[in-house]
Amino acid sequence: MPWIVGVSGASGTPYAAAVLRALLEAGESVDLVVSRASRLTLLDETQIAFRDAHWQDDLREWLARGADGKPGSFDADIARVRYWNAGDLAAGPSSGSYPVKGMLIVPASTACVAGVALGLSKDLLQRAASVTLKERRKLVVAVRETPLNGQTLRHLVTLDDLGATVVPASPAFYAGATHIQDLVDFVAGRVLDAAGVEHRLYRRWKGELGGGSGTPTT
Repeated sequence: MPWIVGVSGASGTPYAAAVLRALLEAGESVDLVVSRASRLTLLDETQIAFRDAHWQDDLREWLARGADGKPGSFDADIARVRYWNAGDLAAGPSSGSYPVKGMLIVPASTACVAGVALGLSKDLLQRAASVTLKERRKLVVAVRETPLNGQTLRHLVTLDDLGATVVPASPAFYAGATHIQDLVDFVAGRVLDAAGVEHRLYRRWKGELGGGSGTPTT
């Protein structure tokens, strides 16, 4: 069974790319939903135009880029990716009878958070998230926004009450990050931790000060 990965219009397309690469490396299958707003963000952050008719070529180019925008940094096999248009409300993920392991929304905009919390189902991304909740499957929401106002905070509490796991796109530094990709991979790794998917994206805390950076303590 696949994981649904929904990409909303929030800034943070490198987070989505890191999650997708790690899922594929772990041998997982992916059903990909890219919102209309996220296409604009992807174009702005990577200069890649994500097109329905050429989604495989565009996805390969996207996943090959590092967080610094350098092309050819990664090599991802997308054979296990199935793409669904965000406007296709008759797609497989719109039904609870369609078998999936769960859904990861990365990055999740505040508009996406509100839509899912309120059950609006205005597009396939929101509909798939609503289905995930009603079927009691894992839903991980990697919200990417700052600052957060009271309205968004209430929506996030609603998602938590409904059984979703909220993972703020908030990188940590104890893992010894030396590059922007390390910070992106930390957030992606925490998303996958919440989903229960094994990965090797960051160095885990082992209770030793300086263990992440390799710098001896005094």
